[in-house]
Amino acid sequence: MLLGAIGVGYGFLTSHLSFEEVEHLLAEEAHHGGGHGEEAGHAAPTHDAHAVADTHDNHGDTAHAEVDEHKEHVEHVQHQIANRPWSALYVAAFFFMMIALGVLAFYAIQIASQAGWSPVLFRVMEGITAYLLPGALIVLAIAVASGTIGHYNIFIWMDPEVVAHDKLIEGKTGWLNLGGFVIRGLIFIGGWYAYRHFSRKFSIAQDTAEDNSNFKKSFRISAAFLVFFIYTESMMSWDWIMSVDPHWFSTLFGWYVFASMFVSGITVIALITIYLKSKGFLEFVNANHLHDVAKFMFAISIFWTYLWFSQFMLIWYSNIPEEVTYFVTRFQDYKLPFLGMVVMNFVFPLLMLMNADYKRMPWFVVMTGLVILFGHYIDIFNMIMPATVGDRWFIGIPEISSILLFAGLFIFVVFSALTKAPLLVKGYPFRKESEEFHY
Repeated sequence: MLLGAIGVGYGFLTSHLSFEEVEHLLAEEAHHGGGHGEEAGHAAPTHDAHAVADTHDNHGDTAHAEVDEHKEHVEHVQHQIANRPWSALYVAAFFFMMIALGVLAFYAIQIASQAGWSPVLFRVMEGITAYLLPGALIVLAIAVASGTIGHYNIFIWMDPEVVAHDKLIEGKTGWLNLGGFVIRGLIFIGGWYAYRHFSRKFSIAQDTAEDNSNFKKSFRISAAFLVFFIYTESMMSWDWIMSVDPHWFSTLFGWYVFASMFVSGITVIALITIYLKSKGFLEFVNANHLHDVAKFMFAISIFWTYLWFSQFMLIWYSNIPEEVTYFVTRFQDYKLPFLGMVVMNFVFPLLMLMNADYKRMPWFVVMTGLVILFGHYIDIFNMIMPATVGDRWFIGIPEISSILLFAGLFIFVVFSALTKAPLLVKGYPFRKESEEFHY
């Protein structure tokens, strides 16, 4: 956490370049044939433009237009560079928050469906969901700070000047406004936390209860939460992710983000379970439980791919300019992370986890899980960065430091929560069935 915080601070300190520094950077890129500087290379240097204006009066307007275009481009790149540490911080914060939220949904599904295989993993899930409250509040705080303390670094619709000159965004101000954004965010977080709090409370109470009343309460609130979750998760994905591109929308987007958070959360359940078992805990967890978790990793990876392809194919096929620009930007400037993400999130888990025997090998599941997690970090990276930093992206100190900061916080909160209660749900009605589970 400390190392990450230092790196994040360094990223913010080095992101504010002067006009002259950015101008020099673009000139260097143009000189070396770099992609970032090619556009700037079309604009004539300031002194050349004035020389043309002095000798050819009829070209004066063109020269001044070129100077203005050059200035606007430099200021645009200057703003993109300043956006990078904010965006890196936001991507990492959202990634670890969505892991906890994905696990909470998975936990609720297990209780509502009265699954018999998974109760031995409930305390692991409860430990992971402990991160949801601080993680979600941090995401909301970064989003708001980027548009108040910062200079509208993530969400351009927070900038009144942009809204005043953009009829499309202006038409969406009934939804996209700072007050509504904060209120909705707090409602989302409040509902998620309330379910997590009471389900954990009933789970621990059931350990020493003489009847199944706490289990029945958990069942009822889990069913209700899943209805609340499916609505709020969709709206959260619109607010916290999709609105970075306020001109673009996709009706599949809520499901797409859900699939990413779901498979990431299930993968973390597998990784923490394997780690605890390797340290002598969770002796009641066997290879059959690991096999089932890995099956979910495999299945939801396929589900994510289905949604990714559906969204991409329909937009590509219809070829409507305001829709297809989303993918054109990512193909032009983000080809490596965009296509690499598909390999890590689909091709790799498909090949690694198709065999049933491999799902029972802890080291194999860990290796595959780490690739899946990195792939879904890149997925979130691809959702945010093109709208905020354009072609100024790189995975360097701001990005790696942000991952270290939130990974450290996540591990601290989760493992602290794991120490607060026994690692086996002793009074749960399906505990015996879960302990004796075999496939």
